[in-house]
Amino acid sequence: MKQRGRHRRRRRGQALRATLAGTALALTAAATLISASQATSSGSPGALTPLTSSSQTAQLRLDENPADRRTLDTLTRRMGGNVGVAAVLESADHSMRNEGDCADSERAALPVEPAATRAYCWDSADATARQWLPRSVTTSGDAHEDGTWGDHRVILAGWTHQDQQAADDPRTGEPTYDEGLARIAFIDTTDPHALTYRYALLVVPQDGGKDFEAVRSGLGGMVWYQDKLIVTARNGTALLAFDMRRILKTDVNSGAIGRVSGGYSADGYQYVLPAIASYDLAGGSCTTGDDESVPCFGSLSLDRTSTPDSLVATELSTPDSTDRARVWRYPYSTAADRTGLLAAGSQGRVDPAEVYETKATGVSGVLSHRPDGADEAEWYVAQTPAGDIRHATLWRQTDSGAEAATCTTDLSYACWGLGTASLSYWQETNELWTLTGAAGTDTAAGRVLYAVPLPSVDSSLE
Repeated sequence: MKQRGRHRRRRRGQALRATLAGTALALTAAATLISASQATSSGSPGALTPLTSSSQTAQLRLDENPADRRTLDTLTRRMGGNVGVAAVLESADHSMRNEGDCADSERAALPVEPAATRAYCWDSADATARQWLPRSVTTSGDAHEDGTWGDHRVILAGWTHQDQQAADDPRTGEPTYDEGLARIAFIDTTDPHALTYRYALLVVPQDGGKDFEAVRSGLGGMVWYQDKLIVTARNGTALLAFDMRRILKTDVNSGAIGRVSGGYSADGYQYVLPAIASYDLAGGSCTTGDDESVPCFGSLSLDRTSTPDSLVATELSTPDSTDRARVWRYPYSTAADRTGLLAAGSQGRVDPAEVYETKATGVSGVLSHRPDGADEAEWYVAQTPAGDIRHATLWRQTDSGAEAATCTTDLSYACWGLGTASLSYWQETNELWTLTGAAGTDTAAGRVLYAVPLPSVDSSLE
């Protein structure tokens, strides 16, 4: 990215890159703009560093592995065919609470600066379920530029199970674990005052499509683009892809997952999404370390301002790490028969289009966005502190530096949400979406789904 003059960035509304910070005790403090270099103990990540050597970018190459079409068709046929997103939404069995109905502890997890313009809390069971964590978000604004899927406006929220207590498999009687189960909340936001939702479980077809097993993933990131949903995976697989035209309905309500006597069961969930492809890192299983190691995926987002549209990713990064984290993008395919999939070559190889390194640690979300008239994209990096007891920080970085707005009189930067997860930009409404409560089991911090206008983020930095 090229350095731009300050007058030019102000004219375009781009001026400063951001670190937002504050504490839950400073909710009424006024926001004050200062440069990160002027801040006391700012912890600024500074400028993004471009990574261009083949040894650095090769670690980020992906190999695409499509599932066998006959296997997918067999499972779809045996389970009665695709029921569609609309069927899931219309059978919603949970309601979200509007901000006014949220508890004080939940509202305390909202950002200090800039303020959320829309906020919602989960139903009482999901608000306090310690075994499930909300980790990622994407919207029908990612899927289609007009922000709709059919007659609905939709948000998808990814949840992962972290309980390590064994339970008996209803089919075999043998101990099993729910650790890592991955579910998606389909949230109908068509009426912004009455959000409802229902869950679907992520699965992988087995036995030629006669059976399926659960996907186990941290779900740190996901993107719904066109008719595909891509999520972060684990255990040697970097990403999994799902087809939103293959949402299947179970016909047995039990704790089993897969084929059972009388049909199919999914641990009590009525709907499942079977994976239709996977992406593996060409360098092998992920590791942590220097900028030539194979990265573990942290979060994902969509950039519609790149050419072509691209999947943006960040490396998994812990708050107490001293390692630098990478942020990068993969182009989406423009082929008519590859809607929603990444741009793979004839051998199924997907190369990163752009790679940077940030000194930020504890990166929980990343977003790349090039405003109208700008030459290059701005990178927004959400940084969660260690211990999940202070609000997160939202940086805006370029390869020429990082700037920050403060939200407290003591010049601290914890202004973003408390324990925030991945970021998603809804282009049609110009809103930045995220959710809180992703970093640990302490539900006292509050779990909130909220939106902040992207111009409000930018103006708080100017």
